[in-house]
Amino acid sequence: MGRHSAVKSGEARVLEGARILVTRSPDRAAPLVSALREAGAEPLLLPLIDFERARDQHSLEVALDALRAGAYSWLVVSSITTVRALKEKAAERRLELKELIPESVRIATIGPSSRRVLEAEGIPVDLAPEDVQSAAGLVSAWPTGPANVLLPQADIADAMLLDGIEAKGASVQAVTAYHTVDYPAAPERRLTAALAAANGWHAGGAGAPELTPEAAKAELSGGRLHAVVAASPSAARRIHASLAPLRDCRFIAIGRSTAAEAAALGIPVAATAKEPTPAGIVAALRTVFDTEGNES
Repeated sequence: MGRHSAVKSGEARVLEGARILVTRSPDRAAPLVSALREAGAEPLLLPLIDFERARDQHSLEVALDALRAGAYSWLVVSSITTVRALKEKAAERRLELKELIPESVRIATIGPSSRRVLEAEGIPVDLAPEDVQSAAGLVSAWPTGPANVLLPQADIADAMLLDGIEAKGASVQAVTAYHTVDYPAAPERRLTAALAAANGWHAGGAGAPELTPEAAKAELSGGRLHAVVAASPSAARRIHASLAPLRDCRFIAIGRSTAAEAAALGIPVAATAKEPTPAGIVAALRTVFDTEGNES
């Protein structure tokens, strides 16, 4: 596979020499880049998706007015990008994010990254899945009974979360909080709100080499990329469109929905991170390369 020949299975730095393609923009990739470097890998960036403010600002404003007025008993935050979008709206009103949300509103999220970011903003999380950290996991943990729920989300969000919560007896108001677009986003529409915590990890991983799709394709063809990490189904679709076939490059999914999308596209999934965190991704990579080391 072209990695450092001195690395043996079971050594602490089993990723030594592995070149890992991270499909995130530089400002969002730093925590994972740091974790990969600490594990001995060489991270490279291929930004494929970016995020813009909602086109329909009026609907989002109306929903947030209702939230602040106490019309909802729950707020579901399904991603860090949702936190960023809500923080921008709060800043427009000269408010802190936590001032946008009444104390009576309970907060639900689907993963540890969003939880960490919310808590850094001073917003306690009341419900998050422990085992399956995904939309399906949150639906499974959701309490049965009537509730008024606000669900700000991406324009391309799967309906599973909304449908699943409604099936538990809740009334859900979904509203588009941001749009997922090809990288780079239009500068005047790009979400830029700074979060109180960089996903809960230090941001010292910035500065990894950034590739174009053409350069990444050349690296793949030359057998110089050992794994690619996809954080969402939309990233999986763009990897398929821009890079397929992946040849010997292993596809690492962050979450079951991303793995399912890759499989539907015909991309073999080498591993799925058990937790959608840098540590979870590194653990998934270690499992793949450690297994291959044992087989060689």
